[in-house]
Amino acid sequence: MKLEEVLKPGGRGVIATASKGGEVNTAVYAVPHVVDEGTVAWGMTDGRTWDNVRQNPHAAYVYFAAGEGFRGARLTLSLLRTEDSGEMLAKIRQRTAKVSPGNPEAVRHVAYFKVVETRPLV
Repeated sequence: MKLEEVLKPGGRGVIATASKGGEVNTAVYAVPHVVDEGTVAWGMTDGRTWDNVRQNPHAAYVYFAAGEGFRGARLTLSLLRTEDSGEMLAKIRQRTAKVSPGNPEAVRHVAYFKVVETRPLV
């Protein structure tokens, strides 16, 4: 399953993270930026998801493709690195301004994840 063929704009997803102590958090997240076939990146605000990935590098993302039916993917993730500036952050803020009613400047970080496993949605 190729990431670029599955993770297309227009869909929505939920990322699940857990704190060091195991407290789980879920959050609605846009389609990630596919960096390469084994790496994805998201912009993050200063919230629970950001706090959790800094404490615990393991996460999961469920992506629901646009349209009817159960098309999408489940990704098992491991944090590779984070950035607080740079080209990717600028790109994510620009995309956020086009598709979200929120403040793109609230996106303060980029989290890069290794895709450990990709499975179909159902």
